[in-house]
Amino acid sequence: MRAAVYKGDRRVEVEDLPVPALGPRDVLVEVAHCGICGSDLHFVLDGWSPPNRVHGHEWVGRIAAVGDAVVRWRPGDLVVGGPRPACGTCGPCRSGRPNLCQGRAAVGEDDPGLGAFAEYVLAADDALLALPEGLDPRAGALAEPLAVALHGIRQGRVRAGQRVLVTGAGPIGALSIAVLRHGGVVDVTCSEPVPARRDLAGRLGARVCHPDELEAPRSPNAVVAEPFDVALECSGRAEAMEQALGQLGRAGTLVLVGAGMGRPRFDPNRILLNELVVTGAFTYDPDGFEQALRLLADPGFPTDVLLEPGDVPLDALGDAIAALGAGRIAGKVLVTPGRFRS
Repeated sequence: MRAAVYKGDRRVEVEDLPVPALGPRDVLVEVAHCGICGSDLHFVLDGWSPPNRVHGHEWVGRIAAVGDAVVRWRPGDLVVGGPRPACGTCGPCRSGRPNLCQGRAAVGEDDPGLGAFAEYVLAADDALLALPEGLDPRAGALAEPLAVALHGIRQGRVRAGQRVLVTGAGPIGALSIAVLRHGGVVDVTCSEPVPARRDLAGRLGARVCHPDELEAPRSPNAVVAEPFDVALECSGRAEAMEQALGQLGRAGTLVLVGAGMGRPRFDPNRILLNELVVTGAFTYDPDGFEQALRLLADPGFPTDVLLEPGDVPLDALGDAIAALGAGRIAGKVLVTPGRFRS
């Protein structure tokens, strides 16, 4: 099969690799579309990944073959890649938070290095969801990042009538804005330095501003003139995390959704004096993919605005990652390996 392989030093090359071998409970999927995630940008542009890895985890496709012990799926079924299976017995699993499962390897430790920027991807039979009938596979490729956005909003306990700040209008930030506006949250502001992403946030219904336009609080206990109830930090940048904390009103909540290597410096007095809540949002709710697929099937959800038109072939993956990193492209870019036919 053809696959786009990260070679190090920001290089991605298409190579011929063996099709993954089926285990008894495995499913081999012919990839239709795979979205480029923010983590893929970090892997390639920031060197987060070791070389000789095939990335891509936001995918949809058609089952090509199943292992001998698989009973739920058949060749020809259209499926979406779902979350890693959880153990079901640890404390977080028993409390309804399988995203924090202690019984599976830490992020990256169990990565086989064969993602879905390839003609085929291998998945466990319990790590798939059926693509809803009538849903465009291109829209189905948004299920994974949309599930991430939904979990961040849940962690913030956002409700209608609140003022919400979204920092960063990359894929997760844009999806968060779409979910908030679709769900009836009217007062949404997006802080984003890149013009193309500000434009996307505006088309999704947010008020937009450059980060430099946000007021800085005068002291640890001072509140800005127009504070927010919840801030969803989706950029992963340390300076955005620090700035988002300063935009909260008393008893406000900051949700760290975007991943980054920079470490923010939070003023503990601001958190203490204003009784602020700072929390993380890691992956998905237990039913996050099901929620996401239902939302994507809603005719009123703006998938056409979120998705870049057309698809990118494997050979152009490196160029697309560079364009996304530079801010020349704002929407979700989908890669198609070229073999799939609808």
